[in-house]
Amino acid sequence: MSQEQFGALLPIISADLVAEIAARRALTEQAAIRLLYHSGLYAALEQEDTKLWQYSTPMLYALLEQELDGKSLAYPDV
Repeated sequence: MSQEQFGALLPIISADLVAEIAARRALTEQAAIRLLYHSGLYAALEQEDTKLWQYSTPMLYALLEQELDGKSLAYPDV
């Protein structure tokens, strides 16, 4: 995937994930954004070569929960 395509896709993935975080954790959108953007998951998601952009929103949320529980990120095979 080109960097331009990835740059267009990342905001869509992020918006879906923010909505999922806000709904599941009963947070405001702003709080969900802060939580996501300060996570190791988002740092990895920003890197196209990790291929995390291929994961579904529920799977990305599960990875975030894993991180918030203090566990290291283990990327499942897709």
